[in-house]
Amino acid sequence: MKTSIKNRYNSGKIGWVFLWLIGIPVPVLLALYLLRGCT
Repeated sequence: MKTSIKNRYNSGKIGWVFLWLIGIPVPVLLALYLLRGCT
């Protein structure tokens, strides 16, 4: 069970990094993160 949680966390983290790399500003990403409930 722990591995599935870890994999989900890592895939989500990679998604945020990808959005940042394609040029979305950090304040926009931070706002989206807070709106999603910090999950």
